Amino acid sequence: MSKNNRQHVGKPGFKWIRRMSRLLDSQFTIPSTSIKFGLDPLFSIFPGLGDLGTYAVSLAIIYTVYRNGASGNVVIKMLINSSIDAIVGSIPILGTLFDVWYKSNMKNLRLLQEYYEEGKHQGSGKGLLALVIFVVVVIIAVLCYLGWLVLVELAELLF
Repeated sequence: MSKNNRQHVGKPGFKWIRRMSRLLDSQFTIPSTSIKFGLDPLFSIFPGLGDLGTYAVSLAIIYTVYRNGASGNVVIKMLINSSIDAIVGSIPILGTLFDVWYKSNMKNLRLLQEYYEEGKHQGSGKGLLALVIFVVVVIIAVLCYLGWLVLVELAELLF
């Protein structure tokens, strides 16, 4: 690990990231089990609003990482993890269970440690970003097509 990377890992911002990640994803343990969870699944009990709040905290963590000079590649991977958590987590009941299992902030903390301590996830991340944009466009196109098919069927039933 380079001297520059060691300096980043010890910065106060990264201690805050560790604390927040643990608080959101693994602060508590269900008695008599090894299942850990944090505030993220608890807040997801409030559909939409709770997930939006924890997503905002995740984005603040990611912004801290970006501001401290992390590569575009690691920042994009962290955004993907947090976005998946926010989207799936917003589904009532299923999303709460997903939040207990997925732990996006702990995944992001691991990415950050791998980046600074092992030199992984280097680069701009432009290729990954292009792939994500492509997948999102395809999903939107498929959903629009399916929506169109439903409208056509409804129109035939009504008229």
